[in-house]
Amino acid sequence: MAAQLALGACSFAAGETAARLWDLQGLPPWDGSEVHMAIPALGAQRHVTGVTLHSWDTSPEEVTEISGGIRTTRPGRTLRDTLLRVDRDTAVCLMDSALNQGLVGQEEVNDLEEANRGRKGCVNVRRWWPLSDPRAQSALETRVRLICVDGGLPPDDLQRRFLDGGGGTIAVVDFWWEAAKLIGEADGIGPHSAPRVLARDRERQNALQRWYPQTRIVRFTWQDLRRPEYVLATVAGAGR
Repeated sequence: MAAQLALGACSFAAGETAARLWDLQGLPPWDGSEVHMAIPALGAQRHVTGVTLHSWDTSPEEVTEISGGIRTTRPGRTLRDTLLRVDRDTAVCLMDSALNQGLVGQEEVNDLEEANRGRKGCVNVRRWWPLSDPRAQSALETRVRLICVDGGLPPDDLQRRFLDGGGGTIAVVDFWWEAAKLIGEADGIGPHSAPRVLARDRERQNALQRWYPQTRIVRFTWQDLRRPEYVLATVAGAGR
């Protein structure tokens, strides 16, 4: 809001800042020191401390106002601008998040690609869209899945539902490899997680093992992303 007030009525949040305002998952945590704003081309030479200015040609229909009176690009336009500025894994995380939250529909993807034609990086983004999946519920899930895809071990299903003998849901798991009868979970549970969360997770895992004793379970956290070879070796080893 401070940036908007400083830049005037024609300014609005865009790019990474707009993505964070829409709660799109996948970007690094905001460091609190920089916001991205768009303004008309004639004002692009202005310098405002802590603000990165863009002069992207944006139609009025691509801008909206959210709570608090902050003006920002709509989700589709936000993706168009942000995807061109990030690496593949971050881009797919943002795609998955937008699709999963219903901020962008699968039927809109072709139009977004066409609208970005000719912009720097658009060819890469076109290649990345087929990797997106609206079932992914977190950036961690997306990044683990991409490691497995790159390593030739893509999961057969996402958000696979497991039922007990009475038809009740025991769990909905992040990944499922059919041939290996392998469940994969991407979570942040660690030694400092709340006791209630840990207890519920243990009950869920124990129920899975009781009703589906032929299955195996592997789990990955954010720290494991630093070792993609470990993720692949764990999946492959459990499959054997």
